[in-house]
Amino acid sequence: MKQLQKEIRQFTEERGWTGNHDARNLAISISLEASELLEHFQWDAPEEAVALRKNEIAEEAADVFIYLLQFAEAIGIDLEEAARSKMKKNAARFPVNSN
Repeated sequence: MKQLQKEIRQFTEERGWTGNHDARNLAISISLEASELLEHFQWDAPEEAVALRKNEIAEEAADVFIYLLQFAEAIGIDLEEAARSKMKKNAARFPVNSN
């Protein structure tokens, strides 16, 4: 993931886009791209939406992921560590039923 973040940073720097990539703008961009992802499911059943527009859905998911990686880097979050920590919290909060 660090390598991908480096590639994204380089891509952004080469285009002079770093001035707008603060935490606030990146958080807004995540939300906007997530909305664009959701738009593909607006009027169709999930299976139909994926069958019809899988490539476009993948591109929107990638946009969300890219902005999320940039956001994490901007504020100093290790996403892998944060995800594992959150999963531990979720496991304690929502234990498996052992009926």
